[in-house]
Amino acid sequence: MGSGHSRFPARAGIPIIVAEAGWRRLIRRPEAMAARAARAAGTFATLVLASDAEVKRLNARHRGRNRPTNVLTFDPAAPGLPGEIVLALGTVRREAASEGKRAAHHFAHLVVHGALHLQGHDHHHPGDARRMEMAETRILRRIGLPNPWRRA
Repeated sequence: MGSGHSRFPARAGIPIIVAEAGWRRLIRRPEAMAARAARAAGTFATLVLASDAEVKRLNARHRGRNRPTNVLTFDPAAPGLPGEIVLALGTVRREAASEGKRAAHHFAHLVVHGALHLQGHDHHHPGDARRMEMAETRILRRIGLPNPWRRA
């Protein structure tokens, strides 16, 4: 990632890297929202707020999919180290708009989604997907955000 990053030493030790300045235009104080969602989900992963191009590159390298996705998670490199949650600005912006959601709410949902992946949750099978959706809804409700699975 380039030299234009800013690092926000979030409370509770959650490192947040704003690698794409556009996040601050999309969401007021994205670092605070990301830290709040991550703490509610019980994760202390490093959060990287990146561009679609960066997420596309990571997705191609690590998952063999040459396209951006909304969120990628990476398990810790070693025991005791944090995992990593990487979000793609353009994809998050487009999804929020197409779903009629506030960008900040969709963003918080994806931080929680990534945190749950790092905790071992998955959504490849219908039962697993339903359990993950219910966990996301409970966590977001605790921080005063709406159910992400209801249409706006």
